[in-house]
Amino acid sequence: MSDVGARLDRIHSVGGCVVRLAYAAFTALYLLACTAVALHDAPTLWMVVVAATANLAALVGSGRLVPWAIAAGALSAFSTLYLGTAVRPDFGAPSLFAEIGGLLIVLARIVWKARRERLVPIAFLLGAAVLATPLRWSALAAALFTAPLGITVSIALGAGLYLRALDARRSRTLAAARRDERLELARDLHDFVAHHVTGIVVQAQAARFAARAGAGQSPDDLDRMFGGIEKAGTEALTSMRRMVGLLRDAQNVNAPDGEAVPDGGAATRPVGDLAQLRDLVAGFAHPPATLTLAPGLGALRPEVASAAHRVVQEALTNIRKHAADAATVRVTLGRAGPDVEVAVRDDGRGRGRMLPSGGFGLTGLAERVGAAGGRLRAGPRPEGGWEVVAVLPGGEQ
Repeated sequence: MSDVGARLDRIHSVGGCVVRLAYAAFTALYLLACTAVALHDAPTLWMVVVAATANLAALVGSGRLVPWAIAAGALSAFSTLYLGTAVRPDFGAPSLFAEIGGLLIVLARIVWKARRERLVPIAFLLGAAVLATPLRWSALAAALFTAPLGITVSIALGAGLYLRALDARRSRTLAAARRDERLELARDLHDFVAHHVTGIVVQAQAARFAARAGAGQSPDDLDRMFGGIEKAGTEALTSMRRMVGLLRDAQNVNAPDGEAVPDGGAATRPVGDLAQLRDLVAGFAHPPATLTLAPGLGALRPEVASAAHRVVQEALTNIRKHAADAATVRVTLGRAGPDVEVAVRDDGRGRGRMLPSGGFGLTGLAERVGAAGGRLRAGPRPEGGWEVVAVLPGGEQ
């Protein structure tokens, strides 16, 4: 995952903690006031305990939500049964509002997060507990307030279903982005393996030709030929292992691969080497882009060169979409110790053209870089603008 995604996750986590703390503080103060009012009335004091349980269930983490939801719903339902048949508390206990609010929040969270096999029975328990609360006083109270409470239950159910649908849609979109990237890797796999296997075949043919011609081969010449064949074979196996390891995960994607958008030019699509990288940068004129290759870069493995090409392609596309006001774009490719670093930096401020975006380009790009054994970083620059930096394993051919 990119650094931007990690920062957003941290922001969301901190924001969720702040909201929970604020809600917990407000509820605690409210229930303390209710306790002070109900000190000499046991049934009303018990309702404060039930309300506190419901609100604790609303605040617990997702891992403990189900048992707390069952406990809160069951406690509220049994309290209604007992109070309505044996005690008949005073009408208008203020803790009832906190109890109903807590149960509604728990209901929405259960519908949002719970597994399907648990969702219906727990949601039914919580909804029934909320709708039955007027029965603690009388059948007339139930007739008057059940319908309004039914509206609030429907709103909680709708909010939970909406959030669940958003999560499901995001999961499907992420899965589709990863699947499309795997399909692109599958198309590259043929080119990578063909590159190495062709080298093996050429060197084997040269050895056979020399043998048929009767030319004597020294041990050094034979060692050099067989060493080249061994190196090409090892690199072919390494490329296949990296890509097939990623492609094997495609069986866990919900959407079938057959639904992917076909690419009529996939059979002849080039790998994306440094020559094509130069053409890609040279063709990016609005804003103008410059390419800088480190002098000691050397020859790169095909999968590394292809990943670098993909990084630059995606970064330039994002600049064209979101940073039309940029004056300069710098693409650099060089060494970072034993690895290769490819960076695309611009000085845009995010003004001007804002084209539609699916928001998952960096997700697929991180998948590609990770498949090559590298890491991706994307985010704003301290001096202004944006940068996308990928560090790839840089073993030479």
